[in-house]
Amino acid sequence: MSDLFQNIALGFAVALTWQNLGLCLFGCAVGTAIGVLPGIGPLTTMALILPITFWLSPVGALIMLAGVFYGAQYGGSTTAILVKIPGETSSVVTILDGHAMAKQGRAGPALAIAALGSLFAGTVVTLLIAVAGPPLAGVALMFQSADYVSVMLLGLVSAVVLAHGSLLKAIGMIVLGVLFGSVGTDVSTGDYRMTGGLDVLFDGIGFVPLSMGLFGLAEIMINLEEKTQARPAVLRVRELMPSRADLLRCLPAMIRGTAVGTAFGILPGGGPTIAAFSAYSLEKKVSRTPERFGQGAIEGVAAPETANNAAAQACFIPMLSLGVPPNALMALMIGAMMVHGITPGPEIITKQPVLFWGLIASMWIGNAVLVVLNLPLIGLWVRLLHLPYGYLFPSILVFCCIGTYTLNSSPAEVLIMTAFGVVGYVFRKLDCEPAPLLLGLVLGPMLEENFRRAMVLSGGDWSIFVTRPLSLGFLLAAAGLLVAVALPAIRKGREEAFRE
Repeated sequence: MSDLFQNIALGFAVALTWQNLGLCLFGCAVGTAIGVLPGIGPLTTMALILPITFWLSPVGALIMLAGVFYGAQYGGSTTAILVKIPGETSSVVTILDGHAMAKQGRAGPALAIAALGSLFAGTVVTLLIAVAGPPLAGVALMFQSADYVSVMLLGLVSAVVLAHGSLLKAIGMIVLGVLFGSVGTDVSTGDYRMTGGLDVLFDGIGFVPLSMGLFGLAEIMINLEEKTQARPAVLRVRELMPSRADLLRCLPAMIRGTAVGTAFGILPGGGPTIAAFSAYSLEKKVSRTPERFGQGAIEGVAAPETANNAAAQACFIPMLSLGVPPNALMALMIGAMMVHGITPGPEIITKQPVLFWGLIASMWIGNAVLVVLNLPLIGLWVRLLHLPYGYLFPSILVFCCIGTYTLNSSPAEVLIMTAFGVVGYVFRKLDCEPAPLLLGLVLGPMLEENFRRAMVLSGGDWSIFVTRPLSLGFLLAAAGLLVAVALPAIRKGREEAFRE
């Protein structure tokens, strides 16, 4: 216990430096603004600001990106409650009761509960990361190459199962991401693979130009296609603080939402959106008066807002302790670490204690900052909705080009970014979600490296993946997920065949 307090003290000493404190504040402010503005999202924003991290310290870069990530979960609730426009997909379910409360003149308590619930979840999950991170890293040190292959397969399967839209399209995106990750020089033989003779691809497809193209440029094209919407009618905020009865009613919902959000955050392929919907469904089922939900039940605001913030921060547990990203956003975080030459994995906690504990402490600071930002500045955030997109996209486009070019001073990488912008636009038009592709790009090289190592150590014996208990457990979990998602389709096909 004394070691824990010493490590937390080290983290606060790192996070409370003027530079890191400023980066935390900047990340939280940008994340909140992005959460308010519909159609941009934290994934696009983190891809856009990734080049900035090249000039920052590793801990400062992660602190800023983390602030953007969980800050977006806060900001999305503001417009969901006041104007019935979810800035983030995870805030869609908040509209049901949050906007109903606002129409009843209780917008203030709804906003306050959303902020306090997020603060509660952030505090609890950050403490969980601080307590559970080192033991999990110790367990991860017991992993061998075969175990890493199986846990990565579980992550890829989970991303496929939990992705939006068509299952086949999600599988295609994962496979395509793994193939893109294999472009470049073979680390074992030194041969060039799928480079097309282009010098710029000898070191592989750059993470930054791909992510900025898929999410930055493609998002600009999609948004420019949409028709200009009328300005939303903003409901006024009167009394801000909830009553004691509201707080007592919301406390159990916050606890359950934190538990649900933590579980979905740790789960590979999970995330804030699934956590928010699951927490809302659970709260409605356990309620004695489920008919109140959708009519302004304050628990219907507390549960999803607590869950989405818990999930946003719980995503860091497998990323920091195992070095395996559970979703595309954490893949971007790992990309930022790789830019600084840091290899993600369980040894980060022991070899990079300043990085790990500084990030943990910044989460507590960031959650407190977000409450201060969200409640007093509600009017400012809502006014952002009136900013025409025509003023935003030129600056985003210029920033994409400058950021990609200055990373390696390579005009060719700007062309690669442009090409992936067109590819990302086509994917969006075909209703193919590009996020699994990013996860495949990050996990693909790691999967190949560990698979080859496992084959070398076992002398080419494939049974190593089922004789090791850890590996077998992860493979069974992946198989269970595939069966669970395939059963409805199989059952439907049999019923149709029976009718014929």
